[in-house]
Amino acid sequence: MATEDKNRATAAAILPLVGGAANVASIAHCMTRLRLGLHDRSLVDDEALKALPAVMGVVEDDTYQIVLGPGTVARVTPEFEQLVEEGREAAPAPGPGGPAAVSSDDLAAQGAAIKAQQKAKNATPFKLFLRKIANIFVPLIPALIGCGIIAGLNGLLVNLQWLPAVTPALAAMASGFMALIAVFVGYNTAKEFGGTPILGGAVAAIIVFPGVANIDAFGQTLSPGQGGVLGALGAAVLAVYVEKWCRRWVPEALDVLVTPTLTVLISGLVTIFGLMFVAGEISSAIGTFADWLLSNGGAGAGFVLGGLFLPLVMLGLHQALIPIHTTLIEQQGYTVLLPILAMAGAGQVGAAMAVYFRLPRNESIRRTIKSALPAGLLGVGEPLIYGVSLPLGRPFVTACVGGAFGGGFVGLFNQLGDTVGSTAIGPSGWALFPLLDGNHGLGSTIAIYAGGLLVGYVAGFLATYFFGFSKDLLTEFNVSQEPAPSTIAATGGTTPSTTPSAADGPDTPDPGTDPAKAPAGV
Repeated sequence: MATEDKNRATAAAILPLVGGAANVASIAHCMTRLRLGLHDRSLVDDEALKALPAVMGVVEDDTYQIVLGPGTVARVTPEFEQLVEEGREAAPAPGPGGPAAVSSDDLAAQGAAIKAQQKAKNATPFKLFLRKIANIFVPLIPALIGCGIIAGLNGLLVNLQWLPAVTPALAAMASGFMALIAVFVGYNTAKEFGGTPILGGAVAAIIVFPGVANIDAFGQTLSPGQGGVLGALGAAVLAVYVEKWCRRWVPEALDVLVTPTLTVLISGLVTIFGLMFVAGEISSAIGTFADWLLSNGGAGAGFVLGGLFLPLVMLGLHQALIPIHTTLIEQQGYTVLLPILAMAGAGQVGAAMAVYFRLPRNESIRRTIKSALPAGLLGVGEPLIYGVSLPLGRPFVTACVGGAFGGGFVGLFNQLGDTVGSTAIGPSGWALFPLLDGNHGLGSTIAIYAGGLLVGYVAGFLATYFFGFSKDLLTEFNVSQEPAPSTIAATGGTTPSTTPSAADGPDTPDPGTDPAKAPAGV
């Protein structure tokens, strides 16, 4: 009961700071963030929100995103939804004449202008497509994590020859979701692209149906699951277009019978005699390329991937990796890319620790680091990114350097034959340990990943300590001051403001203007 009260109290504290129930147009959540669609952005009190103990930061894109952390967000969101529903019964819809929660009219106007600019910048077809892809796969992450941990536990019990009567049941729990993941992908794809979700799932189910083993296409016999999630995605998108075409041309009296039939029939035939083969070839190529890349250029590839992941996140391009991770997990049982990319978070932690020691007089920044560091160690990077490295500028770059060295370390061992992978996507940092898997036993895999984290911490620390501050930056920030980095930067310093005002996900923030609008992915 105490936990429920705490979650409701958090929701109750957030609601008035986003303009009240009448200002909330939509509510959703991902792994770490409460995502709100708002009628009037000017009614939000950013600074008061960031000051709440449960709030790790705020991010903007097409939705206003409040970072609460994994676990917490899933518990706070239902409480928030209930409060909004209750509040809407009494509260009028907000309008231009509504009470402004932001104290400065100038700040509100500036926020609206930046928001419009950011939304225009992010409304490119490519980024909108990546956003749809992310929306398809992100809801699957909790199941991937749960099944991945069960798979790891089962593997441990099998290796130790413990509880032989239980391990078959655990294997079924771990494998059941992956055996049908194509159906879930098809369902979410149709939903995201504006079709009937169940029809997308029905067409995608063809891919995993055992009976396809009796069908020949392109001179070869199909196998159940051929094409995997990529085939399911393509099949569901095709189903959406067929369904929309039918809705336009089929008479309304016949729609309920003809449209679903034609959608499944046409999309199913194309899937069986085309998409499964093509998507299967693409999926195989992805797995082969990933193995080749890390086997032949592991250290260099790891260095580049680990170093560039934070900038990819800032540009929203990391979302293109989600289907690749899922495909590798489906094919090989784990993705070899995630442990390398997770090193970016290690570099971020090392950089934050260096900032702590380089600014001994700035109690405000040091308090931020102390409160955000535990979350950073567990792979939740938003507090350190938005509260420390991005506002200061250079430490963000040196954090990337730390991630590069950590990624190079893990990549080197992949090149030497010790594969390190993750059975699910989502967590990183220390939270990834329960999901690790590899080809040389769990002990070796854990040791390599832990070594990569250590290298990332040390490299990020050293790079930031020695190269993360100019003399001017030290002079400006190594003083006793109460405001957080975002407030300091907003006063006209040389670092970018972190006051979010305009627009998680596929943002393309300008590091020189508003880094707080960038998405987190570490």
